[in-house]
Amino acid sequence: MSTVGKSILLVDDDQEIRELLDTYLSRAGFAVRTTADGAGFREALGAEVGTDLVILDVMLPDEDGFSLCRWIRQHPRMAQVPIIMLTASSDEADRVIGLELGADDYLGKPFSPRELQARIKALLRRSQFASERSGEVLGFDDWRLDTVSHRLFHTDGEEVFLSGADFALLKLFLDHPQQILDRDTIGNATRGREPMPLDRIVDMAVSRLRQRLRDNDKPPRLIRTVRGSGYLLAAHVAPV
Repeated sequence: MSTVGKSILLVDDDQEIRELLDTYLSRAGFAVRTTADGAGFREALGAEVGTDLVILDVMLPDEDGFSLCRWIRQHPRMAQVPIIMLTASSDEADRVIGLELGADDYLGKPFSPRELQARIKALLRRSQFASERSGEVLGFDDWRLDTVSHRLFHTDGEEVFLSGADFALLKLFLDHPQQILDRDTIGNATRGREPMPLDRIVDMAVSRLRQRLRDNDKPPRLIRTVRGSGYLLAAHVAPV
């Protein structure tokens, strides 16, 4: 996948990191914009410039990356933009919070710019692949998913905004209804790479999608856990 012209918006209060990533990613063909705080980040997103991917540092001088991630996901125009969060903390809680708020991936500091670039490409590739496969409205249970706009509607009229990871996971289930999907399959489809050992990302992604789908029964009715095997969408899927 070509990276030429793909736009990345980075917010990090460390000037050295901003300059390093600006130089490195620009040489790789990305159009990079950087800012040092949340206020500058919000201003940059408000500009009439498209953004293909966002990189958020967790610790910022005016507000944290978690609040910015939540703010992005609440705006329809940015709901599907991939988000990578950077954290200096080794605390798993930080990663869990970011992923539950809609981040697509995380990377701990210090990190390799090469690894960051690989993750950026994986997320952009996933986003492009989802768009290329889109083109219809799929109905399942009490829901309708527009695979072009990534908009999810309930029959009661409510619209649910999906992050890029939410959409990729839901589309995977809709493409394979009534089939058991293991964690490796889900991890590859939603993150572009296999889950790391003991990684909870797949389970959290499923939990987040269940919340979006009001699948709160005990046990869940729509996305079922198949112990020792993975997850299964227990619904009939058809174009509408």
